[in-house]
Amino acid sequence: MAHVYDHGGGVRSLQVPIPDNPLGHTLVYVVDTDRGPVLIDTGWDDPTSWDTLAEGLTACGTSLSELHGVVITHHHPDHHGLSGKVREASGAWIAMHAADTAIVRRTRDTRPERWFTYMAAKLVAAGAPEEHVAPLRKARRRTLPGLSPALPDREIVPGELLPLPGRRLRAIWTPGHTPGHVCLHLEEEHPSRLPGHGRLFSGDHLLPEITPHIGLYEDPDDNGGPPCSNGVESLGDVTDPLGDYLDSLERVGRLTPAEVLPAHQHTFTDAPARVRDLLAHHEERLAGLLALLVEPLTPWQLAERMEWNRPWDQIPYASRTIAVSEAEAHVRRLVKQGRAEAVAGSEPVAYVAV
Repeated sequence: MAHVYDHGGGVRSLQVPIPDNPLGHTLVYVVDTDRGPVLIDTGWDDPTSWDTLAEGLTACGTSLSELHGVVITHHHPDHHGLSGKVREASGAWIAMHAADTAIVRRTRDTRPERWFTYMAAKLVAAGAPEEHVAPLRKARRRTLPGLSPALPDREIVPGELLPLPGRRLRAIWTPGHTPGHVCLHLEEEHPSRLPGHGRLFSGDHLLPEITPHIGLYEDPDDNGGPPCSNGVESLGDVTDPLGDYLDSLERVGRLTPAEVLPAHQHTFTDAPARVRDLLAHHEERLAGLLALLVEPLTPWQLAERMEWNRPWDQIPYASRTIAVSEAEAHVRRLVKQGRAEAVAGSEPVAYVAV
């Protein structure tokens, strides 16, 4: 059964389930416009999720066929997965930031075995043991089918109002969780007249209790693949997604929205306080990594020693890969700040505090 909540002012949310995931569901928002409803995100591509979305729209007094458009906060499958089916059923346009559209295009065009090869090389460069890399090598030989997320047909331009007739919805570029993540600022008085500046659809950028993962999204065909593992590279030319995230967090905090409508968990107020909490969390995390880097450590060794929500030996295989990505994102921030550096000649590359 679809769970629908009316937030007032022509905005409702639907809980679209994510199969086999502790998050449980994605909050898909339905925004009324003068040309018909517009969705903010669509949910995971799964039959139950699809049925739930359709039932939820019916409960809202509308239907898939009446949708005018789809605005995607970021490309992850629990947000963008059903977009293609929604477009087929309604003719609605799909809008996404160009940086995430590039990832979608790359996902569609790159052969699955190339991704497995790239990921294996990235993990080796990060110091992962062979027993963790081996499953990727085996998957490469099986040439598993790849994903084909829908290509958007409109670009979200940061700072501009989206084409929602009768509404004022402005795109705020908030990279970090993904390179093209956007928050959406509804520049209209809150229906309950709460103090603040409108409402913010925050996607995964700002959540009430969860600290969003900081993702590394590099093109496997750029410069022949993953960064060098010989310690020569200073990371001066590579991305700094954590730095991007922290900068965009502060930008969102300055908006002072009356209410935040996130893609997971529940709505909340006092966005600046939540921003301060997240900034403090990451600074504490960086300080903890500096303390560990009194000795040279690879990103894998750092991940093993970092504090997670469970002991390292209890973290599932896929989550370990994500944890190593998180560790590397934090190391990149330290290198960019001049607080750590790669150890020359190390292979796999190790880092040490300076």
